[in-house]
Amino acid sequence: MPVRRFKGARKSMAKTRDDSYSVESRSPKRAEDREPGFGQLLATTPGGRGATGVMSASSEVGSLPPPPPVHVPAWASPPVCRVEPIVFMIVDVLATYLALYCAAWGTTKWATATGATGGLLAVGVLAVVNVGVFATFKMYNSLWRYASMTEALRILYATVVGSVCGDLLFSSAFDGGLSVRSYVMAWALLAIMTAGTRLAARALWSSQVQRSARSGAQDARPRTLIVGAGQTGSLTINRMRLGDEDMCGEPVALVDDDVTKHGRHVHGVKVYGACDDLPRIAEQCRAEQIVLACPSALASQRKRILAICLTTGLRILTLPNVRDLAQQHDGKIALRDVEISELLSRDEVAFDTTSMGYVRGQVVLVTGGGGSIGSELVRQLIEARPRRIVIFDIYENTAYELFHEMQPRVAELGVTLSVVIGSVTNERVVRDCFERYRPKVVFHAAAHKHVPLMEDNAREAVENNVLGTWMTCRLAEEFGCSHFILVSTDKAVNPTNVMGATKRLCELEVQALARTSRTTIFAAVRFGNVLGSHGSVIPLFRRQLRSGGPLTVTHPDITRYFMTIPEAAQLVITAGSMAHAGEIFILEMGQPVRIYDLAVNLIKLSGLRAGRDVEVAFTGLRPGEKLYEELQMHNEDLHPTANKSILVSTAPPPTIQDVEEKIARLTACLLQGNDQIKQELAHAVPTYHPNFDHGTSASSTMRKAS
Repeated sequence: MPVRRFKGARKSMAKTRDDSYSVESRSPKRAEDREPGFGQLLATTPGGRGATGVMSASSEVGSLPPPPPVHVPAWASPPVCRVEPIVFMIVDVLATYLALYCAAWGTTKWATATGATGGLLAVGVLAVVNVGVFATFKMYNSLWRYASMTEALRILYATVVGSVCGDLLFSSAFDGGLSVRSYVMAWALLAIMTAGTRLAARALWSSQVQRSARSGAQDARPRTLIVGAGQTGSLTINRMRLGDEDMCGEPVALVDDDVTKHGRHVHGVKVYGACDDLPRIAEQCRAEQIVLACPSALASQRKRILAICLTTGLRILTLPNVRDLAQQHDGKIALRDVEISELLSRDEVAFDTTSMGYVRGQVVLVTGGGGSIGSELVRQLIEARPRRIVIFDIYENTAYELFHEMQPRVAELGVTLSVVIGSVTNERVVRDCFERYRPKVVFHAAAHKHVPLMEDNAREAVENNVLGTWMTCRLAEEFGCSHFILVSTDKAVNPTNVMGATKRLCELEVQALARTSRTTIFAAVRFGNVLGSHGSVIPLFRRQLRSGGPLTVTHPDITRYFMTIPEAAQLVITAGSMAHAGEIFILEMGQPVRIYDLAVNLIKLSGLRAGRDVEVAFTGLRPGEKLYEELQMHNEDLHPTANKSILVSTAPPPTIQDVEEKIARLTACLLQGNDQIKQELAHAVPTYHPNFDHGTSASSTMRKAS
């Protein structure tokens, strides 16, 4: 299966240091919630809910070309659809005559009611009344090929109202009319015949679609094995057989870990066995793709089923998970490729919302608020209902997008959202922000983080990361902030690069100020790579896969820790509630992941073969890059906290004089060359061992994986 090549649009962002631009939004008293509920999105699901008895997966990898849409029969085209209501009206008139005729059979007034000219006229009037009532209930506006329980109830209500109106008319025309039993029988027959005609129309359309979809190689749909024999699996089968272009496939088999379902059928599709038997069943049924129809499963369950699916070599698709369903605004539930993060994610930790109490009703400042971590912090902090959130970022585009994204939610919760455009290295802009908004809680996420770029731009890294953090810390103390939480990184531990060394110095700044400050609680939170963040490896792999490869890995043995953006933001906020004085909180990152395995699995998830369809190439370690990352310094002792996902370091903090001296020496050498700045940075951070080898180039050492 070839991978499509395309050129993505490039975005450019303007950057400024000396000017500040501020936007504010004040919340109205009331606003409608535009986000649809989970039940609304699954309104077409039989039974309503999407839960199943097995595990599930959700996704987001670079998608392959979508399958061709299923051919819709010519009789179902719009011109014929416009004739459909007229046909149903005629059928309903005939059904009214037939129902009354059958109900009156054998009664004393049967001949009068059905044989006389006046009786026939009365029955005709009754038929017209029924059609009018049916039209009022919009029975001629529905697409009966997609009929559900809502349409069935509509038939019931319409026939009841129509029969009552008609019975009153008939009774007045024939001196009391027929018996009550006859009227009830007439209503029952009318309801049966009305529903039957609609059901027949739906069945006819469905059979026509299936025959059309199965005829000819051009319109053939991939044979699909569905994981999950619950209600979501049932929905998937129905929509596939109706020719839904968002769920293209021909269901041929089901698997489910619920043994009570084994051997049974769901809409004619057999449940062949458990998920452990999936490779055998896929081969036996000649499946061409796998669909995961279990959106409510835990991350550990999704990882297990995905690991089994990867052994088949088939393309893996999934329905959205529960969180994604709640965020969909178009009401469509469509298949999509599985994202690689599903193989890395862990079960979500249940966070105590009371831990966010320290921000409730306060003014909160988020520096770097338009970035990956900063923007997610803003999204989650809004739920704690602070009085105001100030987004501080140098990039106007990301801040603008976040500002407008959050407008409906801040309006609903009564939170004021403000945006300040500027650099944390510009004291005038930062001081003006503190003076204007008087924040009580500061989350400092602004930083330069790209390791190879900072190796050649040490001056910028020192100015932004070290001096920008120091100035923001001092202003937070000067203006009486209650909390200052630094977002750090595992690259600060025994750093081999400029970026890591500057972030380690930021941790020392926070620890030193915590010893002397009487107004502000200073703390840092340290964690590893964040899935899907700007510049991370997974978006890079997606782009490379879409262009046909190769996927580039720096070294066969390189490993990294990974965490989802929402989980990282939640832990940062929770750690802030635990802070007392200079702690370095370390987030539990699980097991490190080999990047080569990440690349291979991404290729497999797309139904391709590593080394044959798409190559994996090794480019050599980049300047400053480590084979593995660490979360703990040699002199740090880690202790558990009330949250099992958060540990705290008890390393001895530096003195404020020591930190001030380091900052002064770095400031004095900023006008010197890149190597001189690295040397001074190594003096400030003894665990940093700079690399002065300028001959390493990633592009010059590329080789294919064996």
